[in-house]
Amino acid sequence: MFDYESKMDQYLEKIEELVRSKRYAELRDLFLPMEPADIALLLEEAGAEQMPLLYRLLPKELAVEVFVELEADSQEMLINGFSNTELQEVLDELYLDDAVDIVEEMPASVVIRILDKATPELRKSINEILKYPEDSAGSIMTVEYLSLKKDMTVSDAFKRIRRIGGELETINILYVTDPTRHLLGVLSVRDLLLAEEDDLIEDIMDPNVIWARTLDDKEDVAQALSKYDFLAMPIVDMEQRLVGIVTVDDAMDVIEEETTEDFEKMAAMLPSDKPYLRTGAWETWRARLPWLMILMLSATFTGMILNHYENALAGCLVLNAYIPMLSGTGGNSGTQASTAVIRALSLDEVDFSDTLKVIWKELRVSLLCGVCLAAANFLKMQLVDRVLLGNEAVTPIVCLVVCLTILFVVVFAKCVGCSLPLLAEKIGLDPAVMASPFISTIVDATSLLIYFTFASRLLHL
Repeated sequence: MFDYESKMDQYLEKIEELVRSKRYAELRDLFLPMEPADIALLLEEAGAEQMPLLYRLLPKELAVEVFVELEADSQEMLINGFSNTELQEVLDELYLDDAVDIVEEMPASVVIRILDKATPELRKSINEILKYPEDSAGSIMTVEYLSLKKDMTVSDAFKRIRRIGGELETINILYVTDPTRHLLGVLSVRDLLLAEEDDLIEDIMDPNVIWARTLDDKEDVAQALSKYDFLAMPIVDMEQRLVGIVTVDDAMDVIEEETTEDFEKMAAMLPSDKPYLRTGAWETWRARLPWLMILMLSATFTGMILNHYENALAGCLVLNAYIPMLSGTGGNSGTQASTAVIRALSLDEVDFSDTLKVIWKELRVSLLCGVCLAAANFLKMQLVDRVLLGNEAVTPIVCLVVCLTILFVVVFAKCVGCSLPLLAEKIGLDPAVMASPFISTIVDATSLLIYFTFASRLLHL
């Protein structure tokens, strides 16, 4: 893997020079030592005009690996330029899960051409996987795995691996099934290497297999792979028959996709499956506007509260100066709690049954934070606002109003921030929706109510 920042421009200049002078053999040799993902990155940067030429210079097997790493629009462009023979060669070399990913991302006209040139077996397998729900384990699994029978010897197992292993995506993990494909056990190639040639598979396999069902959430399966440090997770149907596996590279894609989606939701944007620079202004506008509209309209409650307490503000104008600080402190406090709980939910560290434990913890944390913030703010108001800046309106009673508000706002914000994500998951919503913008809107309105309640009582406004 090369250093993107320091060498990308150098590689692109070298490629342009070799293309211009038509030194294609040197260009081919330039790519050979590189990883497929790095070659794909270079092809993307080289642009649409040079990409077809550069791609055709790659050896057949390397070309297929690079094709999988390309963005969907680049894949579509290459497919449209492929002859039927070239398309057939690519499809023949693709692993099933990669072929499914490509079919899912291509427009209908390209999908029709792909399925037309695919073998009957590949077409059948693609259609079977496409029937699974989009967020299920079945939608990301591959049916290309290596299974053994329990009465095989280690020698028989190695013969089977040599015979069909080259056609499979991974042979590091092997699964033991009965004649009806029920999952009986699992073992690794390392287990085979350390065993005697005449040992039975039944004697060296691990019968305690951790598996997932085809309809399980793909994010849960990805997290399970991470939790147990597996290279692959067996996927079974409702009758516990082995139908496929989810490999660690597919799990990493799921985790990246889900993390990106959570960040977008936490920033009040509709999720997008395209890279930032490949998403048009129109699509970005559509993704951002709905939540901005909702949050803007919900923020009118803040204006209504300010209007209601207009006379109180007029009676003590210095109160206006601390409204932004109170709103910001409340929003930040709520965001801290919500982010921590959303992360804990995504890692299965907490669930709805832990709500009281979570609230109790955040309540204690918020009291500690609130007291410290209130004390620091009291000193700041007395020393800076009153003494250094000479603002006589900042009386001790005004300081007390502001500091009490800080304490109560921090407590309220953290309790709301930790409980809303848990509630969202309970009712079937994505907890990430209950993140910074949404919580800030609630806390802003509430902080004003708390603020003016204390001001009215203590300052007799």
